Amino acid sequence: MAGTTSVSEQTPKSSPPAFVPFDFSQPPIIEGFNPLPRAKDETFKEKFLRKTKENPFVPIGCFGTAAALIYGLRAFNQGKTRQSQLLMRGRIFAQGFTVVAIIVGVFTTTMKPKQ
Repeated sequence: MAGTTSVSEQTPKSSPPAFVPFDFSQPPIIEGFNPLPRAKDETFKEKFLRKTKENPFVPIGCFGTAAALIYGLRAFNQGKTRQSQLLMRGRIFAQGFTVVAIIVGVFTTTMKPKQ
């Protein structure tokens, strides 16, 4: 049977690895760009504490929002509609406070002189 080929002849032979243009273990070298050296990798706790010290009003607003939501839902479940409505309005106020705190924190950070 001259017209048929075996399966081993149809699969390509493994060739030596082709040239890899990037070394993924090192960052790429970009002409005219000097990256800043990394200080050190922070853990979640270290970063949270640093960010809280920079702008303490954001975690306070987040905590207030969560507290108003939880107590408002609890009051709604108990049938206290007036208290639930007041707590939901308080939640909206706390959310607004948090957004304003974030905006002020970003504005303050951009106005700091570079060190």
